Amino acid sequence: MRLYWAPQTRSARALWLLEEAGVSYDLEHIDIRDPHRTDSDEFRAASPMGKVPALVDGDVKMSESAAICLYVADRYGAGSLAPAIDDPMRGKFLYWLMYTPAVIEPAMSEKFNGVEPARQRSGWGDFDLMIETLEKGIGDNTWILGDKFTAADIMLGSSTVFLRAFDMLPDSEVLVAYADRCLARPAYQKALELQEV
Repeated sequence: MRLYWAPQTRSARALWLLEEAGVSYDLEHIDIRDPHRTDSDEFRAASPMGKVPALVDGDVKMSESAAICLYVADRYGAGSLAPAIDDPMRGKFLYWLMYTPAVIEPAMSEKFNGVEPARQRSGWGDFDLMIETLEKGIGDNTWILGDKFTAADIMLGSSTVFLRAFDMLPDSEVLVAYADRCLARPAYQKALELQEV
């Protein structure tokens, strides 16, 4: 398995997940800031847009952090990092796994860029609704599905840590504590260490 990555990007999610799954993988650094870089055919097959993270696992070639998280969780962590397909928690897991790219990132981008929100028009609502929904989702639970850590927590946890790092996380005991629990996981710490290049 090969992960194409760059530090300080969404690649951190894929690194964290691979560490949680305990699988062997190789890393290949892609200098996404070099406009003159030459990409390998394998990387372009995995990531047609030339973005990271991208994963090659045998004949499987794919990109997008949520898709990579779902693939690895199902293939290498089924029952531990992802509920089985026939598990009643599967729907909730999928909802929260996709919450980052479908809701958090658009709401965050809108807020960061000073775009006037339109809660009724936008599928993500707005930043305040995004935060409120995430707070309620975690509530008194340790993880988004309760006591069981899953790949959905990798997506949500990395986003919560990111929001806090950029002073965009509101004063929320629930979300601050959740970010701290995520950061305390050894696999996340290992992923952060690997990014120090």
